[in-house]
Amino acid sequence: MRAARAISLLLLLQARRSMTGPELAAELEVSERTVQRDVLALAEAGVPVYADRGRGGGYRLLDGYRTRLTGLDRAEAEVLLLAGLPGPLGDMGLDGPALAARLKVLAELGEAPSAGVRRFHLDAPGWFRTAPAPPLLAEVARAVWGERLLRVRYRRSGQAAVERTLQPYGLVLKAGAWYLVARPDGTGGTGGTGGADGADGTGGADGTGGTGGARVYRVDRLESAEPLEPRFERDEGFDLAAYWEAKAAEFARSLLRESVLVRLSPLGAERLPHLLEPVAARQALATAGEPDGDGWVTVRLPVESAEVAYDELLRLGPEAELLEPPELRRRLARAAARTAALYSAAARAGAQR
Repeated sequence: MRAARAISLLLLLQARRSMTGPELAAELEVSERTVQRDVLALAEAGVPVYADRGRGGGYRLLDGYRTRLTGLDRAEAEVLLLAGLPGPLGDMGLDGPALAARLKVLAELGEAPSAGVRRFHLDAPGWFRTAPAPPLLAEVARAVWGERLLRVRYRRSGQAAVERTLQPYGLVLKAGAWYLVARPDGTGGTGGTGGADGADGTGGADGTGGTGGARVYRVDRLESAEPLEPRFERDEGFDLAAYWEAKAAEFARSLLRESVLVRLSPLGAERLPHLLEPVAARQALATAGEPDGDGWVTVRLPVESAEVAYDELLRLGPEAELLEPPELRRRLARAAARTAALYSAAARAGAQR
């Protein structure tokens, strides 16, 4: 532990040229006395580190000294900085290794990263929501990282909890929610488009099965998670990103069991991909015919249910006209009439004041 901390201290000085004892102590989360001991250990090991006394002083390396611990060129180092996920890495209990890796990258860059690197930041959760990390996320991440079997107790949606021993292949952070991609122990083959709990938290307890047995588990539904000593033999041909992309698209399509016929204004067609599920919007716009004289187009919109269609079409307001089914059209007409009445009453009240 001391050796790793000393290397981190060395890389900090190489990246930032000079730092005070309190700054180093805060960065490494140790006492100033520990910083002094680590600096002394580096000096005894032949590293040219020295202290500037007085106001504005601090620890620094001899001018021109550089250690090559990374084996990266500058372009590779800058790209790695773009991939930083400090929040999620901390949630998984990997903030220590993440800091060490970042320091090595900064050491490779020398004085400072380029301006381009400082212009990118990934904010994973969606707007207007807080998504605290699941309490068992760190345990699950350790099993994933160590390729260790994982014994879990999983709370299924609307059903009793079940116990499983899993081969944890990877973790996915989607819109602030964490998902574990895993295979029940003993399955083999290549990952395919297995079932999932789904992005909205509904669906099968541990997926609906699928090609190769890969399944998806919501980490916040785990009641217990225990990494086991035995390691499993990972299928190196399994592509987590490709699996997730196929699974997510399949899940979205599986929800769209019904459809409605809608006329869209030019503005409505433009807003459709931003207000509705992207898979549904793409399928709808692909069915659009030629625009009429006012520029409106008629589309067949896939929906999860009539209730969901009601909410979605209200979001489009006067930029969409539902043509069928008739019952839903009458419901939307009543909603529009109530809205018009509210505004008419408000306008009359304003005129009388």
